Amino acid sequence: MKYAIVIPDGCADEPQESLGGKTPLEAANVPNMDAVAKAGVVGRADNVPAHLPAGSDVANLSLLGYSPLKYFSGRAPLEAAAQGIELGADDWAVRCNLVTIEDQIMKSFTAGQISSEEAKALLETAQTQLAGPGVEFHPGVSYRNLLIYRGQDRPAPFSMETRTTPPHDLSDKSVADGYPRGQGSDWLSDMMSRSVELFADHPVNKQRIADGKPPATNIWLWGLGCRPALTPFAELYGKTGKMITAVDLLRGLAALIGWDRIEVPGATGYTDTDYAAKGQYAINALDSTDVICVHVEATDEASHEGDIQEKIKSLEAIDGKIVGPLHEALKKHGDYRMIVLPDHPTFCRTKTHSHGFVPLTMCGNGIEADAFEAYHERNADTSSLSFDEGWKMMPYFLGV
Repeated sequence: MKYAIVIPDGCADEPQESLGGKTPLEAANVPNMDAVAKAGVVGRADNVPAHLPAGSDVANLSLLGYSPLKYFSGRAPLEAAAQGIELGADDWAVRCNLVTIEDQIMKSFTAGQISSEEAKALLETAQTQLAGPGVEFHPGVSYRNLLIYRGQDRPAPFSMETRTTPPHDLSDKSVADGYPRGQGSDWLSDMMSRSVELFADHPVNKQRIADGKPPATNIWLWGLGCRPALTPFAELYGKTGKMITAVDLLRGLAALIGWDRIEVPGATGYTDTDYAAKGQYAINALDSTDVICVHVEATDEASHEGDIQEKIKSLEAIDGKIVGPLHEALKKHGDYRMIVLPDHPTFCRTKTHSHGFVPLTMCGNGIEADAFEAYHERNADTSSLSFDEGWKMMPYFLGV
């Protein structure tokens, strides 16, 4: 049996007045996702417990079959694993965005989709002039970077009780109430404040301003956590797996559960990603794994920008260039199961992640078709197939 998982990140949404009361998923032309629905079932899953943050870390952990109540230890450690950064028992990882803040308003939580090369140059300066003993800045992809605090000689000032705010939750909003709170918050806020002066006259920002691009005004620290301990997927479910993604969070999750990671040329983690290449690499991987998982960030990025039409465009690209070709390849392989579902809702109205159910559709051997013929939130909401604890979806899907 071959298993395929397609994750259109954050694609779940609410009805839009501009779409005549339809959600972006309802309005999109997604015949291949609808074909999965017609051949199988439509349902829903709630991947984020109400008391945990509605982030991709908790949501994807749950989606992949791991209870966040047991396994969640922060977002940044997952991204550290993606970069091969080893965390000791006393070490902490902190997500370090490069952002654009003007007049205390979060103008861009990505610093205008800053390039990885520009981010590296800024963080090199931060390392030499901002970091103290045991503090390491690690460039990642674009605005997604890390701060590592080595706590062997000096215990970290913060804890899991320290509260931080994801910068994408503050898009076009005041950051006044978004700074860290609780134990160790002064240390984090001080690092963020000191970076403002450090970056003000940086050559990278001078060039960006000259080019008409927003500068990276400072770092934004959030999502801190300590070393996680995840049981290997093969041990839990008896299946091997491979992950296709352009996002370090999913790369890290894959590494920690023992999945191979497939790097696809042209995969950007944005709406300009090479959808067709992702689809083809997934097809190529079917011979060498039990489970292939394709994660696409584009729908989430469009949501964070409040761009409904771009979200629809991304959904249609995922449908035509990933879901369709992969489904056809699975049929030729023999026994298979396929599922499509996002990790969490991301509303274009609020431009941020939300708690709540997401729609899913799955088909394949041993899955008896229901009466639904289209994949979208409205059908999912009326389905009898519901995973109130999202991590219980995976064993159902795998039939184990």
